[in-house]
Amino acid sequence: MLCRLGGRWLRPPPVLQVGTRVPQRVSAPTGCTKRSALPVWAVASVSAVSPGGGGGWYQALATSAPVQSAEEMLLGVHTATGLPWWGSILLTTVALRGSVTLPLAAYQHYILAKVENLQPEIKNIARHLNQEVALRANQLGWSKRVARLTYLKNMRRLVSELYVRDNCHPFKATVLVWIQLPMWIFMSVALRNFSTGAAHAEGFSVQEQLATGGVLWFPDLTSLDSTWILPISVGVINLLIVEIFALQKIGMSRFQMYVTYFVRAVSVLMIPVAATVPSSIVLYWFCSSFMGLSQNLLLRSPRFRRLCRIPLTKGDSETPYKDLFAAFYAKFISRK
Repeated sequence: MLCRLGGRWLRPPPVLQVGTRVPQRVSAPTGCTKRSALPVWAVASVSAVSPGGGGGWYQALATSAPVQSAEEMLLGVHTATGLPWWGSILLTTVALRGSVTLPLAAYQHYILAKVENLQPEIKNIARHLNQEVALRANQLGWSKRVARLTYLKNMRRLVSELYVRDNCHPFKATVLVWIQLPMWIFMSVALRNFSTGAAHAEGFSVQEQLATGGVLWFPDLTSLDSTWILPISVGVINLLIVEIFALQKIGMSRFQMYVTYFVRAVSVLMIPVAATVPSSIVLYWFCSSFMGLSQNLLLRSPRFRRLCRIPLTKGDSETPYKDLFAAFYAKFISRK
């Protein structure tokens, strides 16, 4: 029988007759479960996607190869160590920070130190070039615009030659950002897949393990941190990193000041954002930020800088931590 609804004819569901057998979902006996020849961590953790392949940019990111590699790495650490999930996340973060970002950060400081040591030579070249261009402008009758363009063109060429000579182009110092930021995104998305049940490994649900894999006030890593302790800790640590950077820069340019204010704002905005995501992600952010803070403090050590063969600069100090504490105290505590 058909019925009319909203201009369309709908057919009601069929009525089962008495005695009709309803198909049942048959589960394989526990003893006969077929196991994979591969270890659990080696099975690709694939995020759920619709059969038609639909979805936006986030779904494409969540199912991308780098995110799947991050999922496999987390599963590998968890399976190999037998640690609870909070320990596996912490250990993975420390390993990534220690093996990837710390060497890149040391290389960044190496490049920046060489660039800083070139500044006196660059200033000397600029002074002589300015005098030479002014002399030629008087001889050939150049306008101020032509003289300025000639100066800038030759100055760029000479500075580039210095960077090539010392192999210290400032762009090389940005390699850390191009590696660290994607890694942070891929790990965060992988943990979100685990926490929302969008990723599975053969034989068990990672989401169920995360639900009991927390510690202290966040025993459930799939839920939000209702105490806001982790989100606030993430924001505070990020602000400390920004302030340490700002304290070691004397006479910042206007652009550097704008960047510093922007990063401060982002650090504060991270607090409410962190309060809206599963605790597993916030735990990763906390561990990553804490390692970043430790990394920044370590790279101020004269002994560690010598170990990494970072050149000495005019602004280096033999007592960096004492100087940092004094600057922090003067700016935030004793200020009237």
